[in-house]
Amino acid sequence: MLDRRRAGVLLHLSALGPGALGEPARRFVDWIASAGFSVWQMLPVGPTGPDGSPYWLSSDSAGNASFLDPRALPEPRGARWQAFLGRSADWLDDWALFAALRAAHGGAPWQGWPAPLRDRDPVALARARAAHAAAIDAERSAQFAFDVQWQALRTHAHERGVRLFGDVPIYVAPDAFETWAHREQFRLDGAGSPTLVAGVPPDYFAVDGQLWGNPLYDWARMARDDFAHWRRRMRRQFERFDLVRIDHFRGLESHWAVPAGAASAREGCWLPTPGAALLEAIRRDLPDLPVVAEDLGEITPAVEALRRRFALPGMHVLQFAFDGNGANPHLPHMHAPDGVAYTGTHDNDTLRGWLAGLDAATRERAQFYLRAPPEEVPTALHRAALGSVARLAVLPMQDLLELGSEARFNTPGTSSGNWSWRMPAWALQPERAAWFARLNQAYGRH
Repeated sequence: MLDRRRAGVLLHLSALGPGALGEPARRFVDWIASAGFSVWQMLPVGPTGPDGSPYWLSSDSAGNASFLDPRALPEPRGARWQAFLGRSADWLDDWALFAALRAAHGGAPWQGWPAPLRDRDPVALARARAAHAAAIDAERSAQFAFDVQWQALRTHAHERGVRLFGDVPIYVAPDAFETWAHREQFRLDGAGSPTLVAGVPPDYFAVDGQLWGNPLYDWARMARDDFAHWRRRMRRQFERFDLVRIDHFRGLESHWAVPAGAASAREGCWLPTPGAALLEAIRRDLPDLPVVAEDLGEITPAVEALRRRFALPGMHVLQFAFDGNGANPHLPHMHAPDGVAYTGTHDNDTLRGWLAGLDAATRERAQFYLRAPPEEVPTALHRAALGSVARLAVLPMQDLLELGSEARFNTPGTSSGNWSWRMPAWALQPERAAWFARLNQAYGRH
C-alpha cells in the first residue's frame, strides 16, 4: 500500500445512502479512480446502534446489513455459501443468535436479558436457537450477502487500481456481541456490566475529556491466550481491507481507565497496556503488518516508540498544524515519508467550516504559511497535503466538494447530529475529477 506515493479519499460507506454496497459504491470507486486517487478510506463497517456511530458497534465481525443492495442478494447455497460458513465458523452462528435474541428483547442490552441467556447457559441457548431458527437463518443469509457484495466491491476497486482502507475501533460497545460471547476478555462484573470504561483525558476536542463508556479489556487474560481475540479481529478486517487503521493507537501503550459511573473522564487514570506483545502476536499472523496508527491526541515518547518499533505509519493532520510552533509535526515540512497526511479527519470540521471558525491569529498564521488569501486556503491545504513527503495523502470527500460545516460528519464529545451526512447527488462531477487528477499527477500521486 505504501510502496509509492498514493492519494486517497475519506468517505464513510453510509454517506452513499441506501444500497451503498451496490451501484453507489461502484460509481464512487470509478469517480475517485478517474480523479487520480488509488485509496478509499472509510470508517468501521459493522452494525451500529440507534445513533449510527461506527465507533459504537454491535459487532466488528458482522457487517452492517443496512449497506446491502437489496437487488443483488445471493442465495445462501452452493460452494460459496459453504466456504463462507467455514471462514466464519468462529463468530457467525453466535452472532446470528445474538442478533435474534436482541430483536426478541426489543433491542435491550444483553445485560438485561434473563440470566440464563445473559450468562450463556447451554440449555437456554439451545432452546433459543430452536425458538428463533427463522431469525437466525435470516441473519446468516444477510451476513453472507454482505460478504458476497463486499468482495464484489473489492474486486471492482482492485480492477480500477483502488485499494480499500478500513478502520478498527480499539474498543467495542458495552452491549456488543463480543462482550456477550467472550465476556472473559473484558473487565465486566458478574452481571456483565463494565467495571472500568474507556475514554480520554481533556484534550483539543473536549475540556473534560471524553467519556466513551466502552468496557476495557482484561489485558492480562488476553495475554494468557496470546491475544487470540484481537488476532481474530484483525484477520477479519483483512478479509475486507487492504490497509487498516487502529483507532486510538495511543491506547495500546497505556489506556485511560475511568471507574464505571464516573461523572466525567477527568476521574480516570492511565494504566499500562501490553501493546508490544499484542502487535508481535498480530505480526505473526500478518507479517507485513499493513496497519496505520491513529496517533493523535496526547502522544508520549513511549507511544511514539511503540509505533516506530513496528514501523507503523502515523498521521499528520493539517488542521492541527498552525499553532505557531514551527516544529509542529502536523506542518507539511515536518511530515515523515512513512506517514499519512490528512487535511482533516472524520472528527474535524470541513476545511471551510474550520477556516470560518479560526481565531484571527491562527487564520493569519495559516494564510502566511500557505501563502494564500482566505478564499484560497482550502485549495492550498489540498496542495500542501498532496505535496507532502508522506507516501499517502487523504482528503475528505466533503472538502473535495468544498462544503461548509453543514457537511461535518462528527463532532467529538457530542451525542446528537452526527454520522448523518449524505453525499449529494451532484457530487461526482467529471470536471471536478479532472481537476484532482491534474493535482495528483502534479504531486506524483497515483
